[in-house]
Amino acid sequence: MKQNKLTVGKTNIIGITGGIGAGKSEVLKYLGNKYNCRVIYSDQVANDIKKKGYPAYDELVSLLGKGILGEDGEIDKTRMASAIFNNKDALESVNNILHPAVNTFIINIIDEEREKGQLDFVFVEAALLIENGYKRIVDELWYVYASEDVRRVRLKESRGYWDQKIDDIFKNQLDEKTFRENADFVIDNSSSLDEMAVQIDIKLGEWVK
Repeated sequence: MKQNKLTVGKTNIIGITGGIGAGKSEVLKYLGNKYNCRVIYSDQVANDIKKKGYPAYDELVSLLGKGILGEDGEIDKTRMASAIFNNKDALESVNNILHPAVNTFIINIIDEEREKGQLDFVFVEAALLIENGYKRIVDELWYVYASEDVRRVRLKESRGYWDQKIDDIFKNQLDEKTFRENADFVIDNSSSLDEMAVQIDIKLGEWVK
């Protein structure tokens, strides 16, 4: 058991990560409803910073051209996906724009909430927390675990994915050993939501409302 790094009376920053299909969204939904916190979804941040008025918008349009814009002048997700489809160089360039911009945006939110000091927690969700160096930013990193079999069933039922697609996704994500080595706390989300909730409430007993 790793040492608890959380402190009562301050805004604790917790990173939430895990493989696709592990149920991070359900964990975050529970946390958001139960605790005095703010939840930051990296995917939502990535969408926000592609809007007009943000630096990433201008950089992406400059890189990929105005063909990625919809009638409203905003970046159209489908058109942008088409522009980088099967183009590894373009995808790498897009990631080089988005990843630093997302990190900066999230760090700014963290700094603001720490300055306000009104929340017990800020939870940051991202599949690439470890790869993007968030262990240096968060107080603790939590790994949401579910067995591979459970994740496969969930992905087939919720997203209509097939085995080959799931295999390809799994190959491009960190393995369980790496997740566990970097995690300060592991939530086993292979079973029911109630069992998941019990683990969290035991961990955060001092903050349970």
